[in-house]
Amino acid sequence: MRFGLFGTGPWAHMAHAPALAAHPDVEFVGVWGRNPQKAAALAEQFSAKPYSDIDALIAAVDAIAVALPPDVQADIALRAARAGKHLLLDKPIAFTAEAADEIVAAAAASDAKGVVFFTRRFMPQIQEFLTAVQATGGWLEARVDHLGSIYGEGNPFGESAWRKESGGLWDVGPHAVALVMPVLGPVEQVTALAGNRDMTHVLLRHTGGTITTLTLSVDAPPKLEREDAAFYGESGVAPVPPVPWEPVEAFGRAVDSLISAAAGGESSPLDLGFGAQVVRILNAAAESITTGRTITL
Repeated sequence: MRFGLFGTGPWAHMAHAPALAAHPDVEFVGVWGRNPQKAAALAEQFSAKPYSDIDALIAAVDAIAVALPPDVQADIALRAARAGKHLLLDKPIAFTAEAADEIVAAAAASDAKGVVFFTRRFMPQIQEFLTAVQATGGWLEARVDHLGSIYGEGNPFGESAWRKESGGLWDVGPHAVALVMPVLGPVEQVTALAGNRDMTHVLLRHTGGTITTLTLSVDAPPKLEREDAAFYGESGVAPVPPVPWEPVEAFGRAVDSLISAAAGGESSPLDLGFGAQVVRILNAAAESITTGRTITL
């Protein structure tokens, strides 16, 4: 599969570019970036070609991978979907439910397949864990605490403008939602509050009556940083296991999923429709923070 990469920031360097270059079933064709010099440097590093025109790179490939802010990604993804190209998008796929739904509709109309890169969901340890807890059943609630800081010394995401503006709800929130939905099911109601230092608290009511509690931040004090998650129910407590931080391996598995779907295999459970559901939930949380109301989806 011929791939074009859109984006030249830290995530493109840490995950997308090395994974595309290493994948045996990928031809890494080219790179486009908002900074042409950075695009040229990244392309040269991985023996690809720099492109200065978005549509030219879209036309040259079978699929695109995107490592850009959600609003920038949404526009490029829509153009690629309309051109019939397969999509490997980062989370969240857009900042609005309307933009996310437009991408889903365009991809369906052109029979383009899509996968959304929820990093840990592509690690085999997490997949095996979710399969086991789904089989167990009887869960009543889930809790996810995802608190860290992008502002620590040496953090590559500390200069990310969209993360600074949108905070933990939109940066780590998608990972949290993607973790609980396969077990507890679709979300029907959302309530959220925002506190100091980007501390965001979200309650999700799932269609079966189960509840998820999320605590999210990308500006947590060092002594509060933690990444814990668990399901609670009739069988007791099922903590989500820790997994090694291997973004290149995870991205390679996302590529595998897209290639399989494009060849006529089953769609990934982390497809564009799932990505749009996550955006809808995050939109509802943002609306709840602003209005003080519980939002029904």
